[in-house]
Amino acid sequence: MEELKTYRLADICNSIQTGPFGSQLHKSDYVEFGTPIVMPKDITNGKINDNNISRISKNDVAKLFKHKLVSGNIIYPRRGDISKCALITSKEDGWVCGTGCIKVDINQQIANSTYVMYVLCQSETVNWIESNAVGTTMLNLNTSILSDLPIKLPSLNTQKKLANIVSSFDKKIDLNRRINDNLEQQAQALFKSWFVDFEPFKEGKFVDSEMGMIPEGWKVGRLCDFAIITMGQSPSGDSYNENKEGMVFYQGRSEFGNRFPSIKLYTTDPNRIAEKNSILISVRAPVGDINIASQDCCIGRGLASIKARGNYNSFLYYTVKSMKKEFDVYNGEGTVFGSINKDSLNSMPVIIPTTEEISNFEKITSVLDYNYEKCHRENIILTSLRDNLLPRLISGGLKINDLNC
Repeated sequence: MEELKTYRLADICNSIQTGPFGSQLHKSDYVEFGTPIVMPKDITNGKINDNNISRISKNDVAKLFKHKLVSGNIIYPRRGDISKCALITSKEDGWVCGTGCIKVDINQQIANSTYVMYVLCQSETVNWIESNAVGTTMLNLNTSILSDLPIKLPSLNTQKKLANIVSSFDKKIDLNRRINDNLEQQAQALFKSWFVDFEPFKEGKFVDSEMGMIPEGWKVGRLCDFAIITMGQSPSGDSYNENKEGMVFYQGRSEFGNRFPSIKLYTTDPNRIAEKNSILISVRAPVGDINIASQDCCIGRGLASIKARGNYNSFLYYTVKSMKKEFDVYNGEGTVFGSINKDSLNSMPVIIPTTEEISNFEKITSVLDYNYEKCHRENIILTSLRDNLLPRLISGGLKINDLNC
């Protein structure tokens, strides 16, 4: 087995530096179109999420040139959730490290950035960072702490080989995610065309309704007219476990993913049940976030279940998804946090097309939904394989020659 050499993180870096000070960049400097500037909120799952990312002008980029990001850099938040970090890819090359972040510039002659990123995400490394961070109510990270982070590395050649093996999993996972994003966009576009803009029906007759003009034969009803709503109720706390005993349990939206929630808790005392394929909706701030139950599950008081009365799962999902503005109204209500109750959910107005049009929509979207779930389940398997393989490769417990690849 190849011997691992222990370094300080600073020993394998060209530099470790904080982002610009607040005096160098103000919120008023942000522009609608410009170069993205990465803040802690943009660091998600080892990557940069550019949804709602802030941007700055070319002049400000020039002023902050030493904070520009280069492919292969790794970026950390300075405070809060300091366990997360992200690898800068060619997509983010030239973007700017924002206030509240720390940029780690890896020396590519000593270490492979992708491999280092995998090591930094391991629980042993995360535990070290959290244990050595400063602060009690909110953990803070600085360049000195990161510089002293111990990191074990094999030879550069071995690092590259291991990074290629593990990144092949990540590339397939990312591909599946992009496929699912495309499938979701197709279904949403179809729903909007048919049931919001009424494009296929514009040649027909329209009638007035409380929700505006709608095709003749359609009606305005309430959510309860074609869905059964069950409010969550938390089981006894001593029934919770992570040992897969009993039924999957979701307390609130914290486990929500893009469409399906991740499984963390189980309960041996389930009371309020959401059936498979039901919509899970957050009924406490933020009200209206939704996922789909991938199996029968118990739901806590932070959630409600919305189950289609007929075989209209896809239509119901995109209907509820399109009601974000209506749900946002409830985010301002309640004593401390926004909330919505069963009566309000039941009475929410919705446009109900003819059974024929809903069925035609389901024929198309059921195929999209099937392929979406297929990619999702494949990613669960790939993620599990990667997460089991990675620690063994990094520790040297599993050698490259042991892999049949």
